[in-house]
Amino acid sequence: MLILAGYPEEMDSFLQTNPGLPSRFPIQVEFPDYSVDQLMEIAKMMIAEREYMFHPQAELKLRQYLIREKEMGDEWFSNARLVRNLIERSTRHQAVRLLEVDKPPSKKELMTLLPDDLRLDRRL
Repeated sequence: MLILAGYPEEMDSFLQTNPGLPSRFPIQVEFPDYSVDQLMEIAKMMIAEREYMFHPQAELKLRQYLIREKEMGDEWFSNARLVRNLIERSTRHQAVRLLEVDKPPSKKELMTLLPDDLRLDRRL
């Protein structure tokens, strides 16, 4: 069994590169994008697995960002991968922020992602 994943148009182009490919992949399944609520649940699960939590304003900031991204209808919107990348980037920014503090952070501070930790541009 071989599973290929990608954006629909790019997968169609790929399958057309060789006349024998379409018959080798007769089953194609297209999954709808996650809703904003589903993406927020995914984000909460991801940070909980890492023993983090969102500050309420950080959670609101992420939700607003996801709403804007979905409304833009960008063909490169990557669903849960976008959320995973944002969470990973946010935890790195949080760690750097805490290193710059003069006093040792509390356990709650170590576990809480603040709004400024969420860097929502597309650059890594």
